[in-house]
Formats: sequence, structure tokens, C-alpha cells
Amino acid sequence: RVDCKPRAMPYCSQFLKDSLANQLSREGPAKPNSSTTLMMWFRQIFSWWNGQTIGTRFWTFRRGQLMGEDSQGNKYYSDRKNPKRRWVIYNGLAEASRVPPEWHGWLHQTVDETPSEAAYSPREWEKPHQPNLTGSQHAYRPAGSLVTGAPRARTAGDYEAWKPE
Repeated sequence: RVDCKPRAMPYCSQFLKDSLANQLSREGPAKPNSSTTLMMWFRQIFSWWNGQTIGTRFWTFRRGQLMGEDSQGNKYYSDRKNPKRRWVIYNGLAEASRVPPEWHGWLHQTVDETPSEAAYSPREWEKPHQPNLTGSQHAYRPAGSLVTGAPRARTAGDYEAWKPE
């Protein structure tokens, strides 16, 4: 957990260094230089879908207490003054379907303990995460879809268009 009180400033600077390293690791194996650092700051100022904005970074620095991290690298925080306020900072694109079930329960206040505190083990019916493929080339396209170009198979009670006589 990150403690950012005045007596713990070395830990806060390490927190900021880790955040910067995390942002740069998403941009590939390129070594950090002024242009990649500048690009990271532009992304944080002007986009909300690339992890966190500059406002979220500041709020997390001031009020956030790190509660844990999931297998995808998403970090979960709660407010130091109001522990019922909880949020996630995504490792990569901000896609809500990337929150695993164990953290979803904690994030939505269904359970009070984090999965790391409760020794969470998934049920046999829980499936591993699959990304939301809507809008991508791998999205599901049924037969008869406009994208596939194949005609739709007729069914027994198929629709017949009205024709004026």
C-alpha cells in the first residue's frame, strides 16, 4: 500500500516513478526519452481511455490507497478518508470488461475484503477473461450479417415484406 503522508515522501516518489514506468512500458521496449515522456503526458491530459488522466493521477496521489493489483496489471484504490470510494486504474485501455469477477465484487462494494485479503479462488463455472471484441475484425458476425455478405438462411415463420397491390 502506498502511504503519501509528508513523512513518507520517498515512497510517493517511488509511486510516481512506478506509474511513469508503467505508462512507458505500454508504449513498447523503447527507452524513455523526452519525446515518449511528453507523449505520455499529452495522453494523460487529452485522453481518458489510455489508463488514467492527469486529474486521476493527482487524485490517486493525494487521496488514494493502493489496495491491490490483478493479473492484468490493473491497480485498485480506495480513498483514505472515505474507504467506500473505490476506483481502478487500468493497465492499458480503459475497458470495463477487463475487471475480473473477484475485483468486480470489491469495486462495487459487494464484498468488503479485497481478493488478496480473502484468498479468493474462482468457482468452477467462472470462465477466464475474454476481451470485448465489438467493433474489431474478430467480432462475432452471424450468417446474413451485412459484413459477411452471405444471405441469411430462411426460417419456418420468416418475415414477408408488405407489398402494395
